[in-house]
Amino acid sequence: MVRGGVATVLVVDDDEAVADVYASQLSESYDVLTAYDGESALEQVTEDVDVVLLDRRMHGLSGREVLERIRGRDIDCGVVMVTAVDPGFDIVDMGFDDYLLKPVEGAELQSVVAETVNRLDKRAVVREYHALSAKVATLRVEKNPAELEESDEYQRLLDRVDDLEARIEAGGDGARSDS
Repeated sequence: MVRGGVATVLVVDDDEAVADVYASQLSESYDVLTAYDGESALEQVTEDVDVVLLDRRMHGLSGREVLERIRGRDIDCGVVMVTAVDPGFDIVDMGFDDYLLKPVEGAELQSVVAETVNRLDKRAVVREYHALSAKVATLRVEKNPAELEESDEYQRLLDRVDDLEARIEAGGDGARSDS
């Protein structure tokens, strides 16, 4: 998920001063992009973006609309709503990862972005685990036990599944998978 070891964060807020402050607070730890409206945000959201900090109430496209379009593209990034809008029950159906009420201090912003990146890394480990487990199941159906026993590739596959399972059971700490 995180490319080159540094997460990319897109800060989206139609108040340019707020967006720039958040970008400044995050720039020492992350690659930071900024967008000052929903359309610009959607142009910048690619598979390279790990976390989007998204204002809920903006001119033009609202944060909710931007969020829906991001999820509609099937881009697997974390989205944190950073807004002055008090949450109502309408948030139940919104696909964000976290919700922060403004004003937000720099330390809180750093913490929430770090937690969101960590959750994305864990999801990647779980996905890889399920994909490799499916390969193990397929090979067990298609190959006889002797063939499986003799295969170095199959043994490496089992070792990787065991490693991923241990990471998941341990809470996924250090679970970033770059292989």
